[in-house]
Amino acid sequence: MKPIAIGICAAFFFAFTFVLNASMEASGGHWIWSASLRYFFMVPFLLVIVALRKNLKGLILEMRKNPLSWLLWSFVGFGLFYAPLCYAAAYSPGWLIAGSWQITIISGSLLVPLFYTTVQTANGPLRIKEQIPYKGLALSSIILLGVLLMQFEHAQGISIQTFIMGFFPVLLASFAYPLGNRKMMALCEGRLDAYQRVLGMTIASLPFWLLLSGFGLATEGLPNASQMVQTLIVAVCSGVIATVLFFQATDLVRKDMKKLAAVEATQSLEVLFALAGEDWDDRS
Repeated sequence: MKPIAIGICAAFFFAFTFVLNASMEASGGHWIWSASLRYFFMVPFLLVIVALRKNLKGLILEMRKNPLSWLLWSFVGFGLFYAPLCYAAAYSPGWLIAGSWQITIISGSLLVPLFYTTVQTANGPLRIKEQIPYKGLALSSIILLGVLLMQFEHAQGISIQTFIMGFFPVLLASFAYPLGNRKMMALCEGRLDAYQRVLGMTIASLPFWLLLSGFGLATEGLPNASQMVQTLIVAVCSGVIATVLFFQATDLVRKDMKKLAAVEATQSLEVLFALAGEDWDDRS
């Protein structure tokens, strides 16, 4: 229950992403800056935390072992997760983003065959491909189907282009985030704590964010002060607090694919927290 509880807490802080990104979009902020500034702002906070915990040297040594793997899976786990999510929020209605994000309920289970577990045999260690937890997947699929059916009436009122621009980026994000996280857990094998891993992946993803922000600077100009402040809040709440909590939760169950998929599924609760936050904001 502890990993699930931590995952739910992470979902609460992740919800700030949905609420504040919607606010930034409404005030004219461009999605490129909403995405890239978050990771730029995360770096100094995480550097201070990891340095105070005296774990910075260990992280640097670990990253030097497999720099290409760090770059690849950080790009997948952070770049292909957050940039598509911000893009979708800029061009599609909130209900479509919310409904599509519920795919996280099953995305972790569907990724299982991409990983192997090592078992000891009389002839030595043997790598066995993990199997999809079909019973859990069936139940999750029923829940997801119910959510999608609830969105069907709304979907009839939008164009195909709007649907594509909202659904497929979120679909990509829902698989990229757990895939990047799982691959990095397998690469580190428990040698790094959650703070180190978040900092390492943030640093390794910076080349992508620099390229994206360079494109944004050339095409859209600099972000306004309001967007910078709100992105800073997102960086602290979602980027630092939520990501560290989520990584801690997944670390606790990294050797059990069924429990890992269950922890990853808690992120679907982000939408409920986000809707509650928007409702409170409207009332206030």
